[in-house]
Formats: sequence, C-alpha cells, structure tokens
Amino acid sequence: MRAFDFSPLFRQTVGFDRLFDHLAQSGGLEPAPNYPPYNIERTGENAYRVTLAVAGFSRDDITIETRENALTIRGAQQSAPEAQNREFLHQGIAARAFERRFQLAEHVVATGASLENGLLYIDLVREIPEAQKARRIEIGAAPRPVETKPVEVKAA
Repeated sequence: MRAFDFSPLFRQTVGFDRLFDHLAQSGGLEPAPNYPPYNIERTGENAYRVTLAVAGFSRDDITIETRENALTIRGAQQSAPEAQNREFLHQGIAARAFERRFQLAEHVVATGASLENGLLYIDLVREIPEAQKARRIEIGAAPRPVETKPVEVKAA
C-alpha cells in the first residue's frame, strides 16, 4: 500500500482541525519544519493563532495580507548602508526574505497581528454567518385538530 505525505496540508491550512485530527490519528503524520518556523494553535472554539519566529525583522519589514481564503506573510529586511560594510566571520541568524502562505477555511478572518520579542502573532477567528449557525427548534404541543362540518349539497 502507498503512503501519502499530507504534511503540506497540515502546514498551510487553518480551520480544518477535525479533518487533520482524523488524518493524524490514522497515519501518525507530523508536519515538516520550514523557514521561518511557526506554530498554529487553537485558542478557542472558533479562534486560532499563527506564530512565526521572525527574529531580526521589524514591523516595517513584514507585510500580512488576506485574499480569497489565503493568508500571506512576507518578510524582507531593508538593507541599511552601514550593513553593507560589515564583514561577518559567522552569520547564523537568517535574515533572508520569506513568504509563507496559509490556506484558510471558509469564514476564517484575521483579526489582528502583533510583533513581540522576535515572534509575529496573527490572530484568526471563524465568523460563521447567522444564517448558517445551528438553531434549536423548541417542540411545542401538538395542534388541535380542526373541527370540520359536513358540507350540505343542495340540488338545483
């Protein structure tokens, strides 16, 4: 039997938790690491947080965009003139440009973002329209049968 690698689906979607829980239980799949490293966590029943490790990037270096159920994060450091004259003996801090895309489930929207201590936090919420939410219908008493009277037919 062939084994399929579903890790790209785990890494790039938000809001499909139940599906991936079933896949993970059946196959024991783990997401593969990538640059920049990130976490996707559930913070509530319909709330999520994507955290990216973006050490060395400032607010001005990062753009966040949502379009057609896709969340795109781009990072590119602005090169300062004094940075070009530096000579590194060892450069272990990655400062390369990146673009990370996440596929969002229907009705998942980004509500905010913050950058703190080299971590970029993006908060997402699933906002289900009122018309699509489950509604409880109360069961009332049975309606009484309508009394009917026989119709008299008159001959003409």
